[in-house]
Amino acid sequence: MSNRSLPLVAASEVAKHNTEKDCWVTLYQRKIYNVTSFLDQHPAGGDIILPYAGKDVTEIMADITSHSHSESAYEMLDDDMLIGYMATEIEERELINNKNNTPVEMKLVTTTDSDGNEFDMYTFHDHLPAMEKLSIQTDFSEDAKKHKFLDLNKPLLMQLLRSNFTKEFYLDQVHRPRHYGKGSAPLFGNFLEPISLTPWWVVPLVWLPPNMYIFYVGFVNQSPIIALSFWVMGLFVWTLVEYFLHRFVFHVDYLLPDHPYFLTLHFLLHGVHHYLPMDGYRLVLPPALFVVLAYPFYRLVFAIFPFYMACSGFAGGTLGYIMYDVTHYVLHHTKLPKFLQDLKTYHLEHHYKNYEMGFGVTSRFWDVIFETEIHDTFEKRA
Repeated sequence: MSNRSLPLVAASEVAKHNTEKDCWVTLYQRKIYNVTSFLDQHPAGGDIILPYAGKDVTEIMADITSHSHSESAYEMLDDDMLIGYMATEIEERELINNKNNTPVEMKLVTTTDSDGNEFDMYTFHDHLPAMEKLSIQTDFSEDAKKHKFLDLNKPLLMQLLRSNFTKEFYLDQVHRPRHYGKGSAPLFGNFLEPISLTPWWVVPLVWLPPNMYIFYVGFVNQSPIIALSFWVMGLFVWTLVEYFLHRFVFHVDYLLPDHPYFLTLHFLLHGVHHYLPMDGYRLVLPPALFVVLAYPFYRLVFAIFPFYMACSGFAGGTLGYIMYDVTHYVLHHTKLPKFLQDLKTYHLEHHYKNYEMGFGVTSRFWDVIFETEIHDTFEKRA
């Protein structure tokens, strides 16, 4: 595949090039080819191409009955006629139709950092890629061909379950960020798909009412000073729980048994988030998973402390969780005030620079304490 920097083009623009003298076609609804000069050279004649001018040719090229195409035919398209990439709806909205009308160029294998140096988007960097680069869709077919990992054109879960990936290979690849670019990648590929998707607003909608009720029960049944003290303590303890959950549960990584079932479990718990970090529907815990993770803490708190003190402490801890999950979404998908931008950069460095460091999400306090803070001088191995 060519490493040339090529533009993103709106689908409406592609559709305009639909004549014999100006003929564009797309492959996989993504790659754009100018085949005008090729019409007369096509072995089956240009007439077989013209009905697809300005349209996608993926299906017809794969149709053996109509006309078989060898691997070299696809390579010839990439080498000689590739002129750009058709923008997804998200890319068109966020990149092409931006206020400054800034031209957007992309490389699906390499791109350029802030110093003008080329680097591979699938390795780890000294500096974050420019933010607009994080919203450019991965070339699914090229990625699968190059890295021999998961094919984003197909449901991900069964690929993992049936794989023979080694743990070392899996951990290396799953932490190299991709971008699906058109919603959420299929995990199950069937009726179970909705249970893997959680909008950020579900977290405060589901958990704030019971959280406020538990806080109220603790507050009215004991001294306000005691209630607020335990509430603050619960909030503080949550920050430590957040750090340890992220570091030792979500990133159990190297302690995983080397078996597809355990790799799949890792992928469901946190791996999919590192594989597709900009997926807006897989940034917060589904309510059912939160119940599973929170239950041991609930039992512990109410076993250690008197009931009303436990209510106040648990209310503080669960509020900390709610703030954590909402913050996590915001860090990935919201433009923040300047004083919060450092926190956003720090978390994205965990994804794009060094996933073995930087486990704090709402703050880097415990990273400093436990010496896992990401520094400019520390580069994740490629």
